[in-house]
Amino acid sequence: MHILVVEDEPKIRDVLIAYFQKEGWEVDYTSDGHEAIRKFDYHQHDIIILDLMIEGMSGEDVCRLIREKSNVPIIMLTSKSREIDTINGLNLGADDYIVKPFRAKEVIARIQAVYRRAGTAKPGVEEEHVISFNKGHFIVDMEAREVLVDGHYVSLTATEFKLLSVLISRPGKVFTRNDLSYKVQGYRFQGDGRTIDTHIKNLRKKIEPDHSSPTYVLTAVGTGYKFSFLPDEAKE
Repeated sequence: MHILVVEDEPKIRDVLIAYFQKEGWEVDYTSDGHEAIRKFDYHQHDIIILDLMIEGMSGEDVCRLIREKSNVPIIMLTSKSREIDTINGLNLGADDYIVKPFRAKEVIARIQAVYRRAGTAKPGVEEEHVISFNKGHFIVDMEAREVLVDGHYVSLTATEFKLLSVLISRPGKVFTRNDLSYKVQGYRFQGDGRTIDTHIKNLRKKIEPDHSSPTYVLTAVGTGYKFSFLPDEAKE
């Protein structure tokens, strides 16, 4: 794994680099937002660890610019601990959000979880590479990790694709927020589940004809979410 660490606190950066290299990962680092963009454009890293309060350009702007060109997993690392900051970070396209102070082993565990869901693991229908819903209006290619809605490719982050994969693995089944947090992020959420709600909102914006009145990803009030369509072959 090739990781880009964007962090302006030398002590934190050095600790992360030491732990990552101990895992056998290749590490690039910078404390400057502009340099982060240049390094990513050149190396195309596997994962980015991104502090929000950095030199040159804010972490939020770095995340936004990288999201315009890539779905590389991004884990935000910041001292901003308010819930609204977490929601804003996820809305920008971050896959995960870690608040300082933290344990380096926790960061490693989060990286491994994000990297797994950015891989090629398939949901329950193991034999199917391409799954079609709604008479071909909604198609998911599990092997290529691509989604087509009404013939147009939709760009999803690793977390959004994993979330969709879990939901379509059992159409009609209601997954609780706790279920989704564990299956998608690799750990049980702490709090009221708004992190999952934010990922669902971002997913709906990309796949629903009208995200304010969804037809694919439905809310089970007080419980969680479900995918409403059966695969086309299952309907026949």
